[in-house]
Amino acid sequence: MCNVFKSMICVAFALLLASPGWLLAAPTAETLAPTPTAPVISISDGELLGLQNQLNSLKQQVSQASNYTQLESSQDLVQVLIQDIERLSTSLLPGQAQLQAQLNVLGPVPLAENAQITSAITTQRDTLSEQKSKIDGQLKTLAALKISAAELITQIASIRRSLIEAEVTQQTSSILNPGFWSPLFDLPHDDRQRFNTLIEQLDATHRAAWQPGQRAITAALLLLALVIWTVGRKLAGRFLAWLCIHRMPEGRLRRSSLALASVVATVLTAGIALQLLHFAGTRQLPYTPLLADLAQYLEKLAYTCVLITGLSRALLSTKHPSWRLPDIADQVALAMEPYPRLLASLLLVLVTLVQMSNVTGMSAEVVLFGRGIVALVAALVIGALLLRVSKTRRDLIVAGEAPEGVTTFAGLIYTFTGAAVVVSLFALVIGYVTMARFITYELVWIFIIFAGFYLLTQVYQDTCDYVFSPRQPAGKAIKQLLGISNPRLEQICTVFSGAGRAILMLIGVIALFVGGVGTTLGQLFTGTAAILGGEGLRKLNIVPDNLLRAFLTLMIGVYLIRTLRRWLDREFLPKTEMDPGMCASLSTLFANIGYVSVVLLTLSSLGIQWTNLAWIVSALSVGIGFGLQEIVKNFISGLILLTERPVKVGDLISISGVEGDIRRINVRATEIQLADRSIMIVPNSHLISQNLRNVTLGGSAQGVVILELMFPLDIDPERVQNLLMDSYTEHESILDKPAPFLRFSQLKPEGITLTITGYVGSPRTVGAIKSELLFEILKRLGAAGIELAKPPPAA
Repeated sequence: MCNVFKSMICVAFALLLASPGWLLAAPTAETLAPTPTAPVISISDGELLGLQNQLNSLKQQVSQASNYTQLESSQDLVQVLIQDIERLSTSLLPGQAQLQAQLNVLGPVPLAENAQITSAITTQRDTLSEQKSKIDGQLKTLAALKISAAELITQIASIRRSLIEAEVTQQTSSILNPGFWSPLFDLPHDDRQRFNTLIEQLDATHRAAWQPGQRAITAALLLLALVIWTVGRKLAGRFLAWLCIHRMPEGRLRRSSLALASVVATVLTAGIALQLLHFAGTRQLPYTPLLADLAQYLEKLAYTCVLITGLSRALLSTKHPSWRLPDIADQVALAMEPYPRLLASLLLVLVTLVQMSNVTGMSAEVVLFGRGIVALVAALVIGALLLRVSKTRRDLIVAGEAPEGVTTFAGLIYTFTGAAVVVSLFALVIGYVTMARFITYELVWIFIIFAGFYLLTQVYQDTCDYVFSPRQPAGKAIKQLLGISNPRLEQICTVFSGAGRAILMLIGVIALFVGGVGTTLGQLFTGTAAILGGEGLRKLNIVPDNLLRAFLTLMIGVYLIRTLRRWLDREFLPKTEMDPGMCASLSTLFANIGYVSVVLLTLSSLGIQWTNLAWIVSALSVGIGFGLQEIVKNFISGLILLTERPVKVGDLISISGVEGDIRRINVRATEIQLADRSIMIVPNSHLISQNLRNVTLGGSAQGVVILELMFPLDIDPERVQNLLMDSYTEHESILDKPAPFLRFSQLKPEGITLTITGYVGSPRTVGAIKSELLFEILKRLGAAGIELAKPPPAA
């Protein structure tokens, strides 16, 4: 039965081979018809026209802007427009890829016999090509709009910079001039009308929100916002603190996490409360353009004030001194505590009034008065803070208590802040009001940036210390995965920590220049990314997915190289017939090539295109020309030593008066072990460019034992010759071939000099054998009654 079944299978298989038409049926139009796919997303021409009109409108607004606030509002709208353009471009990319893939499946027009099939394919190809051409055109239009919008942002920044320079250098009335204070007592009629117009619009919005039937909802929203900002902030802070205490390991990481949790709780609750207030105000009647500009700026100002209070509360930590990150004494922290809240409250009120005068277009006298008041109050509060800190520290010293240690950096910050306050007050006195306002705003912004990035740096540093600690589970897992020791793990921690802090420092420095008081986190991120994502860096095409892939490539590559090198050193190379020096050279060369390959693969995983790295190569060439040429020269020399092998590990060499055994050849330098077991580091370039004596090259080098002895003139030369030759020939280490020989070297009034030479098997034994022969010769000379010549007395 089994044989019959096998025969049936063989017959069926033969029929299939003889009739390929059974397997390849003739195609029809229906079989070649494309499988229905998901509809391709496209955008209408009306949307593109709307984006173009919006961009033209923004350009017109920028050209007509007369103050700094209008330019700032236009810049925000341009950034929103760019985000919309990017969103539409992203939505079109999958459709473009899908259409291209379908066209690739259809391929070029074939020379088919079936006209019906050819016609169907042609029709389908034409339809897909038309759709793809449409999407390509839309993407090009969006790209052009994005470029134009980006250029508009650059132009806005240039105009803003020009306005700031003009305003800062403009001298106006001094705060000591009674005319400066006139708007406080006698507001001009036109400005009063503009202010009344703003109040009327606010009143209309207020009446719409509090109309009958809506009062309960509005009151509930306002009450909810108040509860979230007060009670909710405390509850959120306690909850996050509980998570940090119970979920974070005890130590520095828990302390820095608690500080970060305090700031996060403050910012989140403030953001929710602000959104509720905005919803309560616009729920029934949208803001007018005037109120919308005012509300947008006040939202930014509120976040700035929240950051001042939140960061100061987290860093001072007066209620929990053990959570405090900076080294500040408890008395000093308590003395500083009320000033950040006072400064934030005054800025919120005063800057709001100043912004109301800006959006309504009041006269220059009123605007300058508001700026002067803001600058004066901020400078006085900051100056009072500095004086209070100095007084508290002096009191601690007088009381015999040691205050916190003041570092050089902290001293520079204190000095810089004090000087800035003095300059700001002096500018107000001599009439440079805008300059004083600019200085005080910059002080507030510098505090926010420094405090925020100091907190982030501490959190990052503590995280690295915890993750790479050999006592923690993460550190133990990394050690087991990579097969490294504790010192190596500490080195990895140092590298990651240093690199991360350097990046944070770079971003912080950039943030100082791209933002200011009233800058939101989104604007700060966009501005920083615009600088870091310049044309050169943008070509690197680094995305989060590529970063993860590059990290895995680096880790796995390093692990594989280390594992393979251990296998070569311990298992494979010892079983070959190669000498130890050759084995060491091959192992080092393999590791160097492997690490270079891993670096190249890591860069490729990041999406870096080598053709776009000309700017890196140019910078590197400049660095090589000024300071790296020696390193590169030693690196190339090391590769030559490992490949040509003029010297190898184990050779006895002599260079520049130094003789020793080569212990290890690294990429940059070579280790030479001297006779006293000390190690001398010689750059590889010296071994290539200088005269070098390789005593053991080829493995057949012989040592030479040479002794020079001076005898008196009255000795029997033949007797001495026989004695010396017998001492050499009878020593077991002296080779018979070549045979030892003796020469009559010198004849002087002091005596005759005889030189005897013999050869030994290795240069390494010359010293020991020479010592043995000297002992033997002196012994035989004494027994024979022959003395050595005595040197003449010194003159």
